[in-house]
Amino acid sequence: MKRRSFLMGASALALGQLASGCGNRQSTALNVGLLQNSIPVQLLAEFRRTLESPVRLKFDPQAQLKDIYQNLRVWKRQSENPESSPGFSLPLISRKPPAIANLVTLGDYWLESAIGEQLIQPLELSTLPGWQQLPPRWQGIVRRNRQGQLDESGLIWGAPYRWGTVVIAYRRDKFEELGWTPTDWSDLWRPELRDRISLLDSPREVIGLTLKKLGFSYDTANLSQVPNLKTELLDLHKQVKLYSSDHYLEPLVLGDTWLAVGWSTDILSLRGRDRQIQAVIPRSGTSLWADVWVQPAVQKTAAESPEPETSQSLTQQWIDFCWRQQSAIDISLLSHAASPILVTMNPATLPDSLRQSEILLPEPSILEDSEFLYPLPQEAIEQYLELWQEIRTMQFV
Repeated sequence: MKRRSFLMGASALALGQLASGCGNRQSTALNVGLLQNSIPVQLLAEFRRTLESPVRLKFDPQAQLKDIYQNLRVWKRQSENPESSPGFSLPLISRKPPAIANLVTLGDYWLESAIGEQLIQPLELSTLPGWQQLPPRWQGIVRRNRQGQLDESGLIWGAPYRWGTVVIAYRRDKFEELGWTPTDWSDLWRPELRDRISLLDSPREVIGLTLKKLGFSYDTANLSQVPNLKTELLDLHKQVKLYSSDHYLEPLVLGDTWLAVGWSTDILSLRGRDRQIQAVIPRSGTSLWADVWVQPAVQKTAAESPEPETSQSLTQQWIDFCWRQQSAIDISLLSHAASPILVTMNPATLPDSLRQSEILLPEPSILEDSEFLYPLPQEAIEQYLELWQEIRTMQFV
């Protein structure tokens, strides 16, 4: 599933400069592969000040989650066959995989496959102060069995450090002409939006929002038990000008579409640059996503990493540092996504810009009605894909 792509920019350069300026003499190191723009560069300098001894820190930003996932696969393949090459790219243009990281960013949606492919290993987090503060809902999405399925007594496979929603973005100028603004999923079916909507190219998201409109869960396993689902999806399909998980905002900016459904990080970033773009979280609830720290199953050998126990301690220190209240506030202020720790904090202690942002911190009732996309049984996945393909092939005059 394509998710939340980000352009490489100035912050990537800043991260590289910080890493290269940390000194290369220390044997102890923390190597983190993170999603571009998901951690403010200021936080890295603050983390260094909390360390009692000199440590070599390297934070390697990646443009997309799928790039990080591919790195996990390459590391696993190379560990199983050290003589294998990273790929079959042409000489001089092949991308050399980065050094094996102690931690990397992964989306919660990727956990099932990463665990199933044995690309990541469990984390020892239950004794950390930050884990104790983490809301149960966010603890629950990373407790899995060894097949990647949710398990309340399962091992901890990730550390959620920020989260967001799927929201409705719309052009203020166009809706001023219409005389109303969208507030819930049902508005996507209004006739004046025929051929004016951009949707994500994702069966779980599109079928999910339709299920939500009908009063069902995003994680409904048996679609055949949902009355009128196919009819509702066909009616929604008539409204759609574009399905895309990468370029759904460009038509909105150009005015070719008037409304788009997309990830809150993308839309908050765009809204800061284009005053015509407004956003709303549907009042009946939406889908949630989380970025989590995970530990690659393949770690450096003792010869490559002289102090593996110290490196393990550093990973825990970094994760727990991200869960400190001030770090949680900084992540939420500067990364267009909220830390889960904010959910447990007294709103009166938060900066006004966070407390007043209904996109970053939805109303409690809306958040309560929103859902993570949990793993589904294989037969349910096949139902979603079959229905999705049927709807997408329909043509209307």
